[in-house]
Amino acid sequence: MTSTARRRALEALKRQRAPQSAGPLFAVAEEGAEYEADTLDKASVLFPLPLPEPFDYRAPASLGLEPGMHVIAPIGPRLVRGVVWSVERNHPGAANLKAIEEVLPGSPLPAISRQFVDWAAKYLVRPPGDVLRMVARSPEALLPPPTHIVLAPTGETPPKVTEARRRVLEEAAKEQVSAAELARRADVSSAVVKGLVDCGALAKLEISEDPPFPPPDLARSGKNLSHIQQAAAEQVCAAVRDGAFHVSLLDGVTGSGKTEVYLEAAAESVKQSPTAKVLVLLPEIALTQAAMGRFEARFGVTPVEWHSAIAHKARRRAWREIAAGRARLVVGARSALFLPYPNLRLIVVDEEHDSSYKQEDGVIYQARDLAVARAKLGDCAVILASATPSLETMVNAQSGRYAHVQLPSRHGAAELPDVELVDLKVDAPEKGRWLSPKLVRGAGEALLRGEQALFYMNRRGYAPLTLCRVCGHRMQSPETDSWLVEHRYSGRLVCHLTGFSIPKPKVCPECQTPDSFTSIGPGVERIEEEVRAFFPQARIEIFSSDTTPDGESVRDLVRRMEEHEIDILIGTQIVAKGHNFPNLTFVGVVDADLGLKGGDLRAGERTFQLVSQVAGRAGRHEKKGRALIQTYAPQEPVMQALAAQDRDAFFAAEVAEREAAGMPPYGRLAAVIVSAPNEQLANDAAKTMGEKAPHVEGLDLWGPAPAPLSVIRGMHRRRFLVRADRGVDVSAFLAAWSSRVKLHSAVRVQIDVDPYSFL
Repeated sequence: MTSTARRRALEALKRQRAPQSAGPLFAVAEEGAEYEADTLDKASVLFPLPLPEPFDYRAPASLGLEPGMHVIAPIGPRLVRGVVWSVERNHPGAANLKAIEEVLPGSPLPAISRQFVDWAAKYLVRPPGDVLRMVARSPEALLPPPTHIVLAPTGETPPKVTEARRRVLEEAAKEQVSAAELARRADVSSAVVKGLVDCGALAKLEISEDPPFPPPDLARSGKNLSHIQQAAAEQVCAAVRDGAFHVSLLDGVTGSGKTEVYLEAAAESVKQSPTAKVLVLLPEIALTQAAMGRFEARFGVTPVEWHSAIAHKARRRAWREIAAGRARLVVGARSALFLPYPNLRLIVVDEEHDSSYKQEDGVIYQARDLAVARAKLGDCAVILASATPSLETMVNAQSGRYAHVQLPSRHGAAELPDVELVDLKVDAPEKGRWLSPKLVRGAGEALLRGEQALFYMNRRGYAPLTLCRVCGHRMQSPETDSWLVEHRYSGRLVCHLTGFSIPKPKVCPECQTPDSFTSIGPGVERIEEEVRAFFPQARIEIFSSDTTPDGESVRDLVRRMEEHEIDILIGTQIVAKGHNFPNLTFVGVVDADLGLKGGDLRAGERTFQLVSQVAGRAGRHEKKGRALIQTYAPQEPVMQALAAQDRDAFFAAEVAEREAAGMPPYGRLAAVIVSAPNEQLANDAAKTMGEKAPHVEGLDLWGPAPAPLSVIRGMHRRRFLVRADRGVDVSAFLAAWSSRVKLHSAVRVQIDVDPYSFL
């Protein structure tokens, strides 16, 4: 594709003004062309816009439109990229429709992807175009990849071989690069390179900037598995070989080798068919770095990576190769689930319990649940892997809906760490401190043995609240019910909800008193300050999204931790997920009961999972580990279960409570959030919605009530909570309810099926 043609095509993809031709490259018909009625097809096109249904257009039958093709068609005065959803051949009424302007050459969207879009839209009560937008993430991937010219040796000997020419030929033999780059590497002028081209010693080659991903080496074998691991691997591999929908819970304690087991299932999947694809979902971008290394060791190639942090070029390449069916192994965050896989045979949801799989913005969904739905639609296998499975998954496994594959012990000589509660009412920190003497002693003992320690505190920044000592003024995010968190390293106050930030004021804006602000409560920066005071000689690092904002910084920190260039690591929940530090033997959990506060249905479950995962970072190899958990509520069932390492007892008690209350997994929940730019409009809209709610047997509607965070970005929020019996179609109820209500254009209604946040 020439640069001019490519530019024209890109303009067509992005055009937002009155329809005009994008040039002859993908033109459907010339202006003014006439067709007989029996030569026209009617094509329904779905656009990645919040529209309720596809729109109908005409196209000449000779064009051969098929469902899944990417096209450009007019919507009002704009030309918009869309996907053909259905085609009716020789339609008599097609002549009266607007014409499709252009057809794009990218791989058609597979039928299973279109089916998934329709299903997800219905289940989540969203316009299908909103879901399609998550699928069609890379418009440039629809075009042929850009190319560039490189030089390669032909084998011909130039008539005169000088020292400069010799260096050029040596460099050219190593790697195919551009003429300018070859001249730079050989430290010669461009004339020398040109001379070798002219005499035939070097040839110009046009190569793609987005080469295909290399296929996995299926002849490679994995690590030697223990008898328990081998049995587990055989179970999940048998499910893969069946070639039908099947869900397995891979339930193994931390350090038991779950990754090696599902890698065997991945290998079995790609061996079954030359077109089979495997998707591994991870809850955090930080985890992809370790996962990529494990996959490369097992298959000899780096899998395709997909998450928000990858570069635009990598995103374009990944989408194109996945859509074309050439990318066989994909590792990514929750959004990777929506990529257009033509033959997906295995989905692995690693750390399936993690709340990061729940997307709270835009289209709200739970990736774990949608992964199971995607697998059922496509008749493929699913592996849900976790040391602390979600309650929903455990109930499904215990009832027989899912296969329960267990790894009850750590691999090799490694043992589970000793876990102990530290009652802060008894063993209190010194005044002005946040670490109990017991935690400090535990970390010190580990350092004396030449080992590493971890302090876990699930709060970024220095302090969650900045308060004026004189007038009591609290620094708050504007137009949001959220306190500003002090970040001392940057000298700023930050809203973790909206991203708003300001330099820390020198004068109180309320009483004008200078230097009157004090920091209330701890964050990881404050814990680090305290740890440095106790261990001034230790090498200390913070592991959070503030200190490791991208994949490269994560890789560097993990590498330094593994090579023992760090003595004490202080981290947020990012440290709890999948990291394996061989010399880490001590874990201290600060404010373990922080997550138990508030009205969160899953507070106990989430606290147990997170703290268990953090404690499980200790002693993952030969050395014995120890975990100390600070709490003001040691009598709480979740704390007692953590100390006893009795997961099953905790789950049994939690299940009994949920079942008695008819809560998930024994009932269904949905939230409806009404937002408006002023309080009165929000109240009126919520009242109107409440009055229009259908009455359904087996369904309770609670609200409206002000949300705990009642104002976000200037929008006043009112919440409804829907609780229904398992047999009630909550999505149908929400769709019927929404269709009954006509609200002011400034009012926004957000529907959250199976809410995880109650704020």
